[in-house]
Amino acid sequence: MKKIIVVGAGVSGLAAAVRLQKLGYDVTLYEKEGQPGGKMNQIKENGFTFDVGPTIVMMPEIYREVFEFAGVDPNDYIPMEKVDPMLQLYFAQDEPLTFSNDLVELTKTLEAISEEDAQGYFAFLADIYKRYVIAKESFITKSFRTWRDFYNPKSLWAGLKLRTFSDAYSSISKFVKDDRLRKSLAFQTLYIGVSPYQGPSLYTIIPMIELMYGVYFIKGGMYTLATGMARLFQELGGTIHYNTPIDELLIENKQTKGVRVNGETITADAVICAADFPYAMESLIPDESKRGKYTNQKIASMDYSCSCFLLYLGLDKKYEDSALHSIYFANDFKRNVDDLFEAGKLPKDPSFYLYRPTLKDASLAPDGQEGLYVLVPVPELSKFDQWTDETIQSYRQQIIGLLKEKTIFTDIDEHIVYEKMYTPDTFNDRFNAYNGATFGLKPTLAQSNYYRPHNKFDYAEGLYFCGSSTHPGAGVPIVMQSAKLAVEELLKDDR
Repeated sequence: MKKIIVVGAGVSGLAAAVRLQKLGYDVTLYEKEGQPGGKMNQIKENGFTFDVGPTIVMMPEIYREVFEFAGVDPNDYIPMEKVDPMLQLYFAQDEPLTFSNDLVELTKTLEAISEEDAQGYFAFLADIYKRYVIAKESFITKSFRTWRDFYNPKSLWAGLKLRTFSDAYSSISKFVKDDRLRKSLAFQTLYIGVSPYQGPSLYTIIPMIELMYGVYFIKGGMYTLATGMARLFQELGGTIHYNTPIDELLIENKQTKGVRVNGETITADAVICAADFPYAMESLIPDESKRGKYTNQKIASMDYSCSCFLLYLGLDKKYEDSALHSIYFANDFKRNVDDLFEAGKLPKDPSFYLYRPTLKDASLAPDGQEGLYVLVPVPELSKFDQWTDETIQSYRQQIIGLLKEKTIFTDIDEHIVYEKMYTPDTFNDRFNAYNGATFGLKPTLAQSNYYRPHNKFDYAEGLYFCGSSTHPGAGVPIVMQSAKLAVEELLKDDR
C-alpha cells in the first residue's frame, strides 16, 4: 500500500484524502489548526455557532458525490434542506427583489418588472447554461499537464464557443435592461473574488447554478461538511494530525520525497498539497530553484481576488423572519467595485451580505437569540493593508450604522452580546491565504484553465495541488472538483 501525505484539512484536502483512502492508499493528513475545515471553519462560543467562511450551498450533488464515492449515504453526514426563497436583494432607491428557483415564482418576479425583461432573463439563463455545459465538459472537469492538453482543436473550439472575452456586466446587459436584474446577475462574481466589470462573462454561471440547481442549507451550518468529511476519512482508516503545521515540502532532484514536520523528515510516495498555492510556493518550498517559474517575484506579481471584512454577531433578540441570505447594494455599485479592485481603498459605501443561519437551525444560538453573519468585500492586502485597531473599530462602526439604516436590525447596537471580527489579516495569518485574498488567485483569463497553477506540479514528480488558487478555481463545488482532479492526476502517474 502506497503512502500518501495530504497537506491541509481544508475542503479540498479533506475531499482528496477521502478519495485516496477509499482507493486503498495509506493516507496521512497534516493540519496546522486544531480542527478541520481551513477557511470553512467554525466559531463556537457563548452558545452561538457561526460558519467562518462559505455559507451558501450550491450544486449539492457535488457535495454528495464524495460521500457516494466512498460508499456511504451522504444524508448520514451532511443532511440538507432546500432554501426558498434563495435570496433577497435590497437596493438604495428601488424596491427589493426576492428570488426563488420555483419557476412560477421567478416568472412572477420578472414579469412584475417587465415582460421584456422576463424574456431577456430567461434568454440569458438559456445562453449561459449552454456555455456552462461546454465549460464543464472541456475545462472544469479536465486538468492540464502540458500545453497540448489546452492548445488542441477541440479545446480551442470549445473556448471560442464560450465567448469569454467580454466582461460579466456587459454580457448581462445585452439581455436585461432593469438595473436591479443586471446587478442581481453581476454581483455574484464577487463570490469568487473578481469584479463583474472585469471578470470573464462565463462567471455569470453562478446565478444560473443557483436558479437551476437550487440553494441548500446543511443542518448545523456549512461546517458540517468539513466535520463530515473528516469523520468519513477517519472511518475509512485515514490518520489526521491536528496542530501540526508543515515546515517544508521535500523535493530532491525533481522528485517529491515527503514533508518536514517539526524538523523531522516524513517520507511518502506522493504528496497532495491543499495549502493556498502562492503560500505553498513561498513558504513550503523555500528554495526558489525547485519551483520553476513560480519565483517570489512571480508570486507577488500575480493577480489576487478581493478579501472580506466579517462580523459575527450574537444578538439577545430574535428579529422578524426574512431570507436566509440577503444582499444590500451600495448606492453606487460600480464605484463600490472600483474601490475594491482599482482604487484599493475601503469602500465608503459598501455592498454587504447577511446570513441568518438560526432561521434554519435554532440550535446555532441560545433560546430566544440569534446569530448574524455580516460579510463586506474589501481589497486584498497588496492594495490595502492598514488594518490597525483604529481602522477595524472605525469600519465596524460604519457597518453597524449601515445595518441600522438599511436593514431590519435598526436597534442592533443595543442587542449585541457576542462579537468577533475577521479582517484580511486574519485570512493571511491564520489560514495562509496569500495577501489575505479570501478566494485565492483572481480568475482572470490569464489565470484560468491552463494558465492557472496545475493540479500536477510542473517542476517535481509526485507533487499535486488542489484548492482555490489551483485549477479549476474558487467556490466550494469547484474546489471539491480541484481535489478530484488532483487525485486523478496522481492515479495517472501511479499506473
